[in-house]
Amino acid sequence: MIRAALLVALIVVGVFFLTVGTIGLLRFPNVYNRMHATSKPTTLGTAAVFLAAVVEFGPGSEGLTALVGILFLFLTVPTGAHMIARSAERVGVPFVGSVTWPDESALGREGSETDSNPGQDESD
Repeated sequence: MIRAALLVALIVVGVFFLTVGTIGLLRFPNVYNRMHATSKPTTLGTAAVFLAAVVEFGPGSEGLTALVGILFLFLTVPTGAHMIARSAERVGVPFVGSVTWPDESALGREGSETDSNPGQDESD
């Protein structure tokens, strides 16, 4: 009885997050917002459905496959979302509103020539 309740709860949570991600994909205005809406909730939703598979099938071959699927999701989705955002920025997709990428001088790169000798003239 508890196992069935846990199974239903995980599937409901998974379907909720997957639905929220889908709505975000359809409603948000640009690639950056859509990428965020699809990467975060759909990862959680799919992980919840995979956990439901672990509860249903146990730690055997099917359950282990579901756990490997969760690990694969957590490793690849953030990387894919980052690459989508960087590609959109390099192609020139604009942000909505006053949001901008930080300029290189604001990042404070350590080890660069301008940071290693502040205040010194280059002609010295």
